[in-house]
Amino acid sequence: MSRVAQAGDRVLLIDRRHKRHIVTLEPGRTFHTDRGVIPHDALIGHPYGRQVHTHLGEPFTVLQPSIADLAKAVRRTTQIVYPKDSGYILMRLNVHAGARIIEGGTGSGSLTMVLAHGVMPTGHVYTYERRPEMSALAARNLAKVGLDRYVTLHVRDIADGFVEEDVDAVFLDVREPWLYLEQAQRALTGGGFFGALVPTTNQVSALLAAMQAGPWYDVDVVELLLRRYKPNPERLRPEDRMVAHTAFLIFARYVKMSVGADSAPAP
Repeated sequence: MSRVAQAGDRVLLIDRRHKRHIVTLEPGRTFHTDRGVIPHDALIGHPYGRQVHTHLGEPFTVLQPSIADLAKAVRRTTQIVYPKDSGYILMRLNVHAGARIIEGGTGSGSLTMVLAHGVMPTGHVYTYERRPEMSALAARNLAKVGLDRYVTLHVRDIADGFVEEDVDAVFLDVREPWLYLEQAQRALTGGGFFGALVPTTNQVSALLAAMQAGPWYDVDVVELLLRRYKPNPERLRPEDRMVAHTAFLIFARYVKMSVGADSAPAP
């Protein structure tokens, strides 16, 4: 049985030009485009996965938005983490329902949103941002998609350390993550997952150099490239533009050393 759209739901409307719109349904309101108007009441109480038409006869497909759709639709004033990176981050940090995750560098909250979606309904994300205005923007973005209940937002400099302890993973999206490795160690459980995102190779080198002195195991550096193809079966070819370099991703595991151990595990 198809799920039915309800008041308060966020729906994805796609026109035949493949333009995407995220709409929060409210009784009595209308959705306006240059191709016509659709009353919200024509969507509320009806199933997803169908087409509706504007008063001008223009078709729109009604779908449930993915977390990638919601993350791209947030209001932002900083560069967001792209879906091609955030999906891989979820896997490498072992994000799952019930996990407790620390994020250093909230920004507009796009990755926070993805992490929260991954840990719900029993897990929690603790995100840190030293700029009050950015933390407030992230709070609004999270509330718009109904994920704010799974997130605690701290307005705090991570140089002062994290409040939480024994968390499953720490991810740093900050300019100089090598400065905060000790803070990450104090927050992580033994064997916990660590990740960081930086845009340049010199930042990667600085982080790797700092990690050599600490209890980090299974260190990995990756870059993800995404190339789309035009979905035409008779003329299949790549899109003219591609999302190439966005950032480098660094991952590792935190290994607590036993008392009297002479050295850290070999990387």
